[in-house]
Amino acid sequence: MKWIAVFFCSLIVAAAVAAQETPPAASSAPVAPVAQDWVAQSMQRHTWELGFVAGGGTGLGKSDGTQFAFGGGRGGWILTGNHLPGILRGNFEWAVDVLPLYAVLPPASGVYGASIRPAIWQWNFTSWQKYAPYVAIVGGTVFTTSNVPPGNTAAVNFTEGLAFGSYMFVKPRRAFSAEATFGHLSNASIGRHNPGYNATFIFTVGYSWFKGGH
Repeated sequence: MKWIAVFFCSLIVAAAVAAQETPPAASSAPVAPVAQDWVAQSMQRHTWELGFVAGGGTGLGKSDGTQFAFGGGRGGWILTGNHLPGILRGNFEWAVDVLPLYAVLPPASGVYGASIRPAIWQWNFTSWQKYAPYVAIVGGTVFTTSNVPPGNTAAVNFTEGLAFGSYMFVKPRRAFSAEATFGHLSNASIGRHNPGYNATFIFTVGYSWFKGGH
């Protein structure tokens, strides 16, 4: 009887060893892909934004016969990390637009020049993975070859406005942008007359690269 007991003990030990060596069965359920948070990868504190912008728009109200067109480059620097909870979470960016091509097209004839917007104070909302909406206060100066509006006004005018837009990331650190700005253009009374354009609507598109950051 002893050899029968030894035989059964051997079978139990062999079964236990085989159970430990058998690999677990592969799960038939598909593995969900890991989401790619391109916004978090791209828009960090001390990140530089470099890009191209172009756009155009129109005066509103009494100025609806005047159109605007422009093109140039944008540079920005994200000054902070993320703050605020939920969908308000985001960071603060300072950006500058340099627009060597700027046209004011009133009904009579076009006036050409250049513009710089050194004060773009922008809050980027960073709760999403591939989209980063933003809101910005924009201030700048327009230099033209003739007075704007036509008449005894000035060839230097100032712009300010409120912009609403969004970055749409196509890969990490690469994004298209679209922006709508409601603004104002006038010479701040440095000319004899200052009729200005009390209300303007400008639409801007762009493409940006994001460099550095930590």
